[in-house]
Amino acid sequence: MIDSILLVATRITTFVQQQPLTNASGFFFARDERLFLVSSRHVLIDKPSRHFPDRIEIELHVDPANLAESISFSIPLYRHGRSLWRQGSDSAGDIDVAVIEIERSALPVPTLLGAFGPENLPNRCHHVEIGGSLLVVGFPLGFHDTLHHMPVVRQAVLASPWGLRFKGEGYFLTDARTHRGTSGAPVVMRMAADDAGSAGLPWLLLGVHSARLDVGSRDLELDEALGLNCVWYADILMTLTAG
Repeated sequence: MIDSILLVATRITTFVQQQPLTNASGFFFARDERLFLVSSRHVLIDKPSRHFPDRIEIELHVDPANLAESISFSIPLYRHGRSLWRQGSDSAGDIDVAVIEIERSALPVPTLLGAFGPENLPNRCHHVEIGGSLLVVGFPLGFHDTLHHMPVVRQAVLASPWGLRFKGEGYFLTDARTHRGTSGAPVVMRMAADDAGSAGLPWLLLGVHSARLDVGSRDLELDEALGLNCVWYADILMTLTAG
């Protein structure tokens, strides 16, 4: 049996019509009977880099008995000129998280996937300690198990106090080695044994990986990169998937 977390993440490829643009990471989030794909907002649109895809493709497993069987599933980003995804903002500005709803009836039968839900979001009862061990589940540089179409997992630690908005923004920091293509990956922590026993997916979804951080004054020859990353708090998903 593989760990359920590996079926929650999916590789995203962005396109303009048939022209592939970039690779990224994403994951599934279910609320009530609705299913959403979650990723970084800049995966779907990024004006500074002139990144304007009109559709994305994700990989779906379609045979529970054979994980090597998968298909590419295309999702349009616009309909009648209007964007189909939802993105959020707060008092500090835009939040680099976006969700797009997937019609369950459009999925192939069978489809083998997992999804986080509201029960996987941390609350006041959960203790997330500084320096605590986290995992980033994604597709760095598009790298993955090309036979079984599975993500890879990178180790991370919590690098800023949990619950505090770093510099007033809606994210926290992790210390981890990450690459392009990891944008949109879920950042998770294993549930405590008492909580995991009643959960179908025994992981806490802490946030959505966005980007590496650096210092503008860093000497590129003398100073190594910080190795720090910003991760947007996952509670924004309750706002983006409401209604």
